[in-house]
Formats: sequence, structure tokens, C-alpha cells
Amino acid sequence: MRLSRYFLPTLKETPSEAKIASHRLMLRAGMIRQGAAGIYSWLPLGHKVLKKIEQIVREEQDRAGAVEMLMPTIQPAELWEESGRYDDYGKEMLRIEDRHERRMLFGPTNEEMITDIFRREVKSYRDLPKNLYHIQWKFRDEIRPRFGVMRGREFLMKDNYSFDLTAEDGVKSYNAMFVAYLRTFARLGLRAIPMRADTGPIGGDLSHEFIILADTGESEVFFHKDFEQLDPMVDVDPSSDLQPIVDEWTALYAATDEIHNADDCDVTDGDLKTGRGIEVGHIFFFGDKYSKPLNASVQGPDGKNAFVQMGSYGIGVSRLVGGIIEASHDENGIIWPEAVAPFKVGLISLNTKKEDCVAACDKLYRELMDAGVDVLYDDTNERAGGKFANMDLIGLPWQIALGPRGLENGVVELKNRATGEREEVALDAIVARMT
Repeated sequence: MRLSRYFLPTLKETPSEAKIASHRLMLRAGMIRQGAAGIYSWLPLGHKVLKKIEQIVREEQDRAGAVEMLMPTIQPAELWEESGRYDDYGKEMLRIEDRHERRMLFGPTNEEMITDIFRREVKSYRDLPKNLYHIQWKFRDEIRPRFGVMRGREFLMKDNYSFDLTAEDGVKSYNAMFVAYLRTFARLGLRAIPMRADTGPIGGDLSHEFIILADTGESEVFFHKDFEQLDPMVDVDPSSDLQPIVDEWTALYAATDEIHNADDCDVTDGDLKTGRGIEVGHIFFFGDKYSKPLNASVQGPDGKNAFVQMGSYGIGVSRLVGGIIEASHDENGIIWPEAVAPFKVGLISLNTKKEDCVAACDKLYRELMDAGVDVLYDDTNERAGGKFANMDLIGLPWQIALGPRGLENGVVELKNRATGEREEVALDAIVARMT
């Protein structure tokens, strides 16, 4: 993509409303713009990152055996009244009426909706287990939306729901999602620590939240140093017994400051590490909390009806964009992990007034594109210093700079954004280096 044709409204100054790094950098890098409090438009650069994160989340859900569907953003109030949550959920729920005075709501989550779909279509234990997911926009009317996409009112979320005949089978579904989440965050370039969590308004008695470490995290976390040695890329058949893997991760101490009690913690000072953390995923097993009031039952092998055992599993896809930036940035801007970077390479033309330099950059741009390299080509007439600063701000993993002097010597300057290392690479070898 040529920058001269792209829509990338970067800012030199930080907007006064931005209080944390991800909010500042997403505004400055031209990724988002606020439409109303806690509600954002995703501009091309931000949207590209959002879709890359979404795809990785999708691939790991599919690998774990979940099946994708799509549920609406607007739900009927009657379903929530059946479950008993319509009044209990509080003012975070946006309640509306349609033109026929039917009470509706903008879904903050989908337990009721998916249970209604399930109870209409599944009648026998032979059709179990089922695990259904979607990636959809949600709305929660936060009393104080802040921190950009980290605590907005409208957000993109992956939520899925498991249905099993027995609690034992339900825990197996829970474990499959536990492992899928470890893999998902690792592929996003993050190390996530699973922590036993309060179930809150979702309900149930088995729950873990996944916390990534970031200096600007919203809560203090305490964890055993051995978490840093565990491999989250668990390469096993999701249908196999995953309990030993889950046990390995949950046996180690991990707690947020809300739960941590120094007097009760048996981890020695040398083994206990602290940091700041951001929640990016939450999983729950809650049995028949929703299936019972909504009468979602199946006929068991004994001929008797039984309420299905359910779990729900959420990942904040849009929140992850901010979370990754919080965990990976410096004073100059964002540092994207390559898996989610909006472009792999930023190509910088250092002199757009010299025809031979322009021709060489154009040729290199076409060669990179033909080789399948996703490249943002700064072909504008801005000064070189401004171009370098802009590339550092938007955080592409690699920068290639070509000017008259390099062209004369047959080399380009290659910069690794994460390390800052620069080297000269032969012009005729750079495409192979980037593929």
C-alpha cells in the first residue's frame, strides 16, 4: 500500500484525554477516533490489526473444536427475564424499545441467546458435546469509560459456549478452552498467566482469567517465577485428556492484588514475582445456571431428561489491541509482534525528487508485493526525519530505507523495530530476506 493513497491521520501531539500508553499511541498512530464516550471508529490501520487478532483467535477456536456462528447484537428482554438476569445486570445493560414497544437490549453477552438456540434444536445426548462461538460487537454502558479501547462501551468480543451431558464432560470442554487460550495469547506475542477468578455476574464456581503482564496494567499481580518456564504452545490433540496440562498451569501460585494475601501465600520470596497485569480473557464453567431456568435439557442414555452442563469463554478482541500495545511499546511508538502487525515492512523513499531513487523504490515495492510481503510504502514528499519518526510511531516490525547514496552503493538500510538494530543489506537480496 502506498502511503500517499492510504488513510493514516497520525498526530504529533498526544490528545489530552489519553491517559495510558495504548490510548495515546492508538490516537497518534491514526488507528482509532472517538465518536462518543467509549465508542470508537476503527480507521484502516487499527482495523487491520483488529482483523489479524480476530483471525488468530478464530483459528485456535476452530482447532479446539468450536464451531463458528453469528448471533445478533440486539436481543429480546424476555430471554433475560427467563434467566433472572434482566434486572440483576444493572445499568451497564442498554435497554431499548422498538417501534412496536417491544423491550429489547443491546447484548452485553450471549448466554441467554445461545441457550435459547440450543434448547430449540438439540434434544438428545447423542448430539453432545457442542461448542459454538461467534465474534461480535457487544455494548456495556460503563459508568466511566476510559483508557481508550481498554475500557470502552462498545467492543469486539469472541464468546463461545459449551454444552455437555455431565459436569465431568463439561470440565473437559473447559480444559480444551483453557489450552486454546494459552495458545492464542502465545501466537499473539503475549505471555498470559491464568488466575483463578471470581465468576461475577456470569455465575458458576470454576473460572480463570488470563492476565498479560504490562508495566501500565490495571492491577498488581503476584505469580510464581516458574510460569516463565512453561510452554504455552501446547501441541496436543484437543480431544485428548488435557487435565494434566491444566493442572501444571494451575498448580503454580498466581493472584491479583484483590485476592493475594501475603500471610497465606506459601511461595518463598525468591520464587514470587510481581508485576502489573491486564485481563484479556475469561473462562467459566457454570453447570446448569442457564440451562435450568431456560429449560435446556436433553434426553440422556437412561431415557430421562437432564439439564445440560454449560461453560462460557470470552476474549476481548478489541481490548487485545490495546493490551498488546501496553505490553509492547517504547518512547517512540508501538512495537507490533509480527503476527498482528498491520504491515510487515515499512518502505521509506528518502528522496522523492530524484527520479532514479523513486524508480528504484517503486521497483522494490512491486517486488516485495509480488513476493507476498505486506508493505506500507512511504512515497510522500515528507522529510526523511519525519518519515522515520512516523514509521517508529506505527510500529511495523521492519523498516527499509532507500536513498540516493544507498542506491549508488547497491544497498538499503534495514531496521528491526523491536531491537533498533540497523544493517545494510544488498538491494538485490532484501526481498529474499523479507520472505
